[in-house]
Amino acid sequence: MPNWISRGLAWLAAALVGVVYGTAGTIAHSLMWGVIPVGMIVAAIACAALLIAVRALTHDRGATVVTALGMLGMVMIISGPGPGGSVIVPNTPIGQIWIYLVAGIALLVIAWPDLKRLPRRTTADGP
Repeated sequence: MPNWISRGLAWLAAALVGVVYGTAGTIAHSLMWGVIPVGMIVAAIACAALLIAVRALTHDRGATVVTALGMLGMVMIISGPGPGGSVIVPNTPIGQIWIYLVAGIALLVIAWPDLKRLPRRTTADGP
C-alpha cells in the first residue's frame, strides 16, 4: 500500500475520533456537581489525552491537526441552534469557556515542539 493511502486513512480515522470526542465532550461539558463543573473537567482531560496520544503515537503533527479540526468542528456545529431551535451549548460563561478551552488545548498540543528535532547539547571532551 502506498504511503499516501495509509497516511490518508490514518488522517480519516483521526478526524472521526476527533468528531466523536468533540461531540461527547460538548454534550457532557455542562454537567455540574454543585459548583464544580465535573463535565467540563472530564471532557477537557479526555480531549487533551486524545490529542496528546495522537501526537505521540503517530509522530505526525498533521494527524493531530486533523483530530483537532474534527473536535473543533463538532463543537462549532453543535454550538449553533438546531433545526428545532434547541442549543446544546448556550451562550453562558460555561459554554464560552468550553469553546475556548477546546481550542486552547488543541493549539497547545499542536504547537508543542518536537523534542526529537531539537539540537542536543554536547559536552566538550577535554581535560
